[in-house]
Amino acid sequence: MDMMGRTHLVIALFFGLLFLGSMGNLQNKIIFSIVVLIAAVLPDIDSTNSKVGRYKVLRFLQVFVRHRGMMHSFTICIIISVLFAIFAPLLAFPFFLGYGLHLLADSMTLEGIQPFWPSSKTVNGWMQTGRHAEKVVFFVFIGLSVFALFVKFL
Repeated sequence: MDMMGRTHLVIALFFGLLFLGSMGNLQNKIIFSIVVLIAAVLPDIDSTNSKVGRYKVLRFLQVFVRHRGMMHSFTICIIISVLFAIFAPLLAFPFFLGYGLHLLADSMTLEGIQPFWPSSKTVNGWMQTGRHAEKVVFFVFIGLSVFALFVKFL
């Protein structure tokens, strides 16, 4: 079972808020925020059960990769981030942040991830997704995000 998309989003929201002040003008802040949030759910493109992976246009990818394999690795995160750094530098850091946070969160679940694909070594934690512990994580990060908003904008 996968960590819920909403949990990935609130974790990314909190950490995105931490870095938002250093992003320059309003346009850069908007781009930064959008990219962090999209990247935070993007690794689940390999699962038909996820919000992002359920679209039929993306099913072709799911034929070639298994869930929590290649797409759930820092190998892919780094490759895509480097490509952004070369071709669209403004997107590189927010992409790395959102995608990397997704991977860190999933590494805390029982199923875990293969952090350095193609190595089959997995890293897994203690949390059952969709259960009490994940709900606690979700609400803690909502609280942290609200606090960060007050600190940043008030």
